[in-house]
Amino acid sequence: MRKFLLAASLLGFALHAGAADLLDTVKQRGTLKIAVEGTYPPFNYKENNELTGFEVELAKALAQKMGVKAEFSTSEWSAMLAGLQAGKFDIVINQVGITDKRKDTFDFSEPYTLSSPQLIVRNNETRAFKSLSDLKGKKLGLGQGTNYADIAKAVGGIDVKTYPGSQEYLQDLALGRIDAALNDSLLIPFIVKKTKLPLKAGAPLGDIEKSGIPFAKGNPKFKASLNKALADLQADGSFAKISKKWFDRDVSKPPVAQ
Repeated sequence: MRKFLLAASLLGFALHAGAADLLDTVKQRGTLKIAVEGTYPPFNYKENNELTGFEVELAKALAQKMGVKAEFSTSEWSAMLAGLQAGKFDIVINQVGITDKRKDTFDFSEPYTLSSPQLIVRNNETRAFKSLSDLKGKKLGLGQGTNYADIAKAVGGIDVKTYPGSQEYLQDLALGRIDAALNDSLLIPFIVKKTKLPLKAGAPLGDIEKSGIPFAKGNPKFKASLNKALADLQADGSFAKISKKWFDRDVSKPPVAQ
């Protein structure tokens, strides 16, 4: 019995030691299986029934650098990381924040976006709003259901106005009904361009948040290949080109007031 257990243990070790790295699987298959929500503009969404957006273009470029084709699946956010853990796809590229809790389950690529909360102000604004404290006694607009209301209310003295969506509070900001608005720094260039209102990005606030590409642990060759592909895209200017198309700036760099 003891010999049987030893043999079984050695067999298990051999199988584990010989297990293919995810890179080998991807190369053999010829495709990189990628999960996105498909409903999250400008990162990934459908236009004329075709997936498009910043992360879709980035994922295609990464796959090409790795010598394979991109194969997309759409998934609700609530099921996406569970699907990754179950092996339904190789990576998720959907603004997944790199957190210690997630790093217990997955490995991550190097960060490809850096963001923070950021103010939005009128183009002709002359007042210096450098922090939320500068908005005490002023009106601040933001979307319902976001955590930005809690952040603003914690400062105290700010007249926080909540709206169903960005279009409504940006309209009020342009008309002078509120003094500033607050959103994620990555979304501001897109929504300002889309609404064509006389607005601009104001001061970044709070801590920088990093997003990366998660994948199953225990795949060092895949991690090295993915990070090399990302570094190559940054080195040859492809990343900046894709980023500026969607955000008017390189989102791998910290947000700044425009």
